[in-house]
Amino acid sequence: MEKNVEDVVIVGAGISGLATALGLHRLGIRSLVVESGDSLRTSGFALGIWANGWRALDALGVGDVLRSKHKQLTGIITTSVNSGLTTSELPFTAIHSWGRGDHELRAVNRKVLLETFETELPKGIIRFSSKVVRIETDHHHHFNSIHLADGTVLQSKVLIGCDGVNSVVARFLGFSKPSFAGRSAVRGLVDFENGHGFEPKFRQFFGKGIRYGVMPCDDRTVYWFFTFTPPQEREVEEDPTKLKQFILSKLGKVSDNIRAVFEKTQVQNMVCSPLRFRLPWELLWRNISKDNVCIAGDALHPMTPDLGQGGCAALEDSIVLAGVLAEALKGKASENEYQRLQKGLEKFARERRWRSFDLISTAYMVGFMQQSDGVVMNFVRDKIVAKFMAGMLLKKAGFDCGKLTVSS
Repeated sequence: MEKNVEDVVIVGAGISGLATALGLHRLGIRSLVVESGDSLRTSGFALGIWANGWRALDALGVGDVLRSKHKQLTGIITTSVNSGLTTSELPFTAIHSWGRGDHELRAVNRKVLLETFETELPKGIIRFSSKVVRIETDHHHHFNSIHLADGTVLQSKVLIGCDGVNSVVARFLGFSKPSFAGRSAVRGLVDFENGHGFEPKFRQFFGKGIRYGVMPCDDRTVYWFFTFTPPQEREVEEDPTKLKQFILSKLGKVSDNIRAVFEKTQVQNMVCSPLRFRLPWELLWRNISKDNVCIAGDALHPMTPDLGQGGCAALEDSIVLAGVLAEALKGKASENEYQRLQKGLEKFARERRWRSFDLISTAYMVGFMQQSDGVVMNFVRDKIVAKFMAGMLLKKAGFDCGKLTVSS
């Protein structure tokens, strides 16, 4: 049986895992990332990254590389599916009452994002086809033993679970499986060979129990999402052709160019998944960190996509986590390293607990209001709530996770 000893083992090569590894690398700390799949996790095609996410990407030193490949969006246009009328239009240029005026939003290709992280990391730092099957803690020697499916046992001073919604590490810390939100989401990407012709704006549509959005990534590609309450006929979600027909039948009163985004999407370029979220009060009574183990990203705060903050929150996590770990691992030799690590992870948990609670709770409530149906709710949402909702997206993006530094 092979045994390797590492300072930091990160489970999961998604956004959270690779961003944390890159943050540590920037601060001179080597980590090992173990990924159950045989390649980078690129499911979901793209994601909206708001100003708070760009602050984290700038701290990691990759912001400008990614900006050069993705178009900046200049505002949010909200449209009612019922009437086809615009219910809110919010430019990002103005300074609003809920925060700063530098509202940066771009739809970023997941594959490009993860490959950018991978390029910046030292070779051999990511170990693919490495499924974690068991975790043990040696309290005497203060090591974690991470058992992989191939029989390898890794030992680490610190174990970070960035292994997504179905996190093995979160289960090890005592967290329950995330709850089903009662809705599903389809995400897709479409390429227009001769250009899509859309203005650089985020368009979102509500009504009749659905919510969907369209965001240009660059001059040719457009990212879209569609959230809905699943019909009783399960085969709609399981058959991509039927799913596409279902989406087209639910778009409501929209322009032909918006409809074309969905019509031109090839079924292999769309994916459907149930929406799951962490019951927010679990964050208050469970241990986000315990001894020298913690969780981050979707393992910590799986949320519904109604604020577009899941990926951004994972990037925030990576900056805070890399900082506290580098500080602990570079501490004075006279101090107990295990205790420094333990305190560092507790500091991370304190900093991220309420932010995670806020985002999960707000996203759930926003989703509930946006997708609820009925005459009264349609009126309230279209006439009163639409602008408030758009403002909420900007308010949550005003968060600043800070720089990538080690406290003295």
